[in-house]
Amino acid sequence: MLPLAITRRHLLQTGAVAALTPVMGMAIGIPAMSSAQADSGGGEPAWRHALSLFGDVKYAADFKHFDYVNPDAPKGGTVRSILIGTFDNFNLAIAGVKGNIVAAIPLIYENLMTSSLDEVSTGYGALAEAASYPDDFSFVIYRLRPQAKWHDGKPVTADDVVFSFDAFKKYDPMSAAYYSHVVRAEKVNDRDVKFVFDGPGNRELPHIVGQLTILPKHWWEGTDSDGKKRDVSATTLEKPLGSGPYRVKEFVPGRSITFERVKEYWGNELAVNVGRNNFEELRYEYFRDGTVALEAFKADQVDWRTENSAKNWATAYDFPAVSEKRVVLEEFPLRNSGVMQAFALNLRRAKFSDPKVRRALNYAFDFEEMNKQIFFGQYKRISSYFDGAEELMATGLPQGQELEILEGVRAEVPPEVFTTAYSNPVGGNPQASRDNLREALRLMKEAGYEVRDRKQVDVKTGTPFTIELLTQQPEFERVMLFYKPSLERLGIAVSVRTIDPSQYENRMREWDFDIVTSSWPQSLSPGNEQREFWGTKAADVPGSRNILGIKNPAIDKLIDRVIFAKNRAELVAATKALDRVLLWNHYVVPQWNYPKLRTARWDRFGRPAELPKYGASGFPAVWWYDADKANRIAKRS
Repeated sequence: MLPLAITRRHLLQTGAVAALTPVMGMAIGIPAMSSAQADSGGGEPAWRHALSLFGDVKYAADFKHFDYVNPDAPKGGTVRSILIGTFDNFNLAIAGVKGNIVAAIPLIYENLMTSSLDEVSTGYGALAEAASYPDDFSFVIYRLRPQAKWHDGKPVTADDVVFSFDAFKKYDPMSAAYYSHVVRAEKVNDRDVKFVFDGPGNRELPHIVGQLTILPKHWWEGTDSDGKKRDVSATTLEKPLGSGPYRVKEFVPGRSITFERVKEYWGNELAVNVGRNNFEELRYEYFRDGTVALEAFKADQVDWRTENSAKNWATAYDFPAVSEKRVVLEEFPLRNSGVMQAFALNLRRAKFSDPKVRRALNYAFDFEEMNKQIFFGQYKRISSYFDGAEELMATGLPQGQELEILEGVRAEVPPEVFTTAYSNPVGGNPQASRDNLREALRLMKEAGYEVRDRKQVDVKTGTPFTIELLTQQPEFERVMLFYKPSLERLGIAVSVRTIDPSQYENRMREWDFDIVTSSWPQSLSPGNEQREFWGTKAADVPGSRNILGIKNPAIDKLIDRVIFAKNRAELVAATKALDRVLLWNHYVVPQWNYPKLRTARWDRFGRPAELPKYGASGFPAVWWYDADKANRIAKRS
């Protein structure tokens, strides 16, 4: 399933983009199944107030609130946060296809289910009060809450759910891949929706269908203030209609957006909303330059900042407000996910087709020296596509069930999968760097290249080997410029190019790049999203997350083993097998990871004594505005 770190809602919930995610409650007193559902086959499945992929749920149907919230948290105040980039679109259904979506727009919507932040892969009822599925996982039925309403007062219905599923699957490549095994959504009655799967045995499907964001069909099929018919396949900057605890108050296209709490929100008293949605207003300021954003924070133009630069964290927070403790610096452990961040090679280009070339590019990357020189030694090298999720990382040689799974693809994977534990080249000193470059030259020669007149050329055609390192982040240029001289010592002609976000998006949709930096966050329970990341079908879909262009039958088979795992042990074994095969194909040059979320905040906020285990900072989802603290720092400014 998608991890908290990458679902649109939970990016906001964990503080990754410093925004609040609305979450709803769960069912009490679930009604009996209708005859239409009972006839769906195989007896009458039980209604469930919560779903978990493996194991029991923590909270019973009559729970009062999540353990990690303050049920008496005060309501009120404003929080100002930073978002990088720009926006020209409020339509979630086409996110990743065209237009720059407002990162915080999911605040106004709700999903069928919502994840608890102190459990792994567990969802509780949001718009839906319950779900029901048979033992073979061949379908699931969600029952909507009778009190669920849109902000215009109309009820949320099964028609809205079907409309939303069809729109996301048609217009959003990631949703199309994620829900590729969901054949259709069909209305059973006004409150019940049945999702039919393409076969039994996929235990994740009932759960991930609950992550679906529901859009208002009647609004999208209506007309705007100018009498123009709305189009769910097109971008829009019309204030959208939602059903959640916030609505769009005002915005300046591309620059800022403010959300206000909906006082008449239908879900205020639901159990999983207690202690949440505490801020009266959430304001987001957009910046195209990270340095400008940092200066805005220092000037108290924004309240909260998530810092992703080791250099900034080491050197940029020495201004008076920090020493006066008006600004608080704090790191929060990241326990809910793994990640692969890397220089991503475009396999659609012939020059990257040979794994020896790809491995050579890794030998040219002296991470240890870079870490010392520009990262203040803060990072560790990534050595897994699930780095940070230790249970899922392939280590040593394959054993037990992992080995059994790999035997099924032995003829289709590199032999090193079975004989050698994967490791990255290690640099950090002149001798190691020279040795690594010599090995890189050897690999290039084996791949059919040689150095002529100090240029690396294809032996057969004489074509020089060139690379463009592409980025949309000016602050990332220093990383690419550090990598560039090592590649040039191999005779490779290297250019570093920084372009604006719109150009970058267009080039990524058209797969028009050599090497970019990308990351693939992973949940603790991998599943259907792996098709979108590495599956053959996603490789040619514009806007998909298979940025690399992987088309590998063995990887497709291993993804199936992950998706159709019958228990946690099999899921772990299959994930390790997938990780190992991805690593030994050298599709990327792994970069680095940091196991904590670095944050800086003006000390105006309160929080629960115990933050959620899998929610990182949990800001601002479980935080609140503290007027006393705000007054104290105002008097000292």
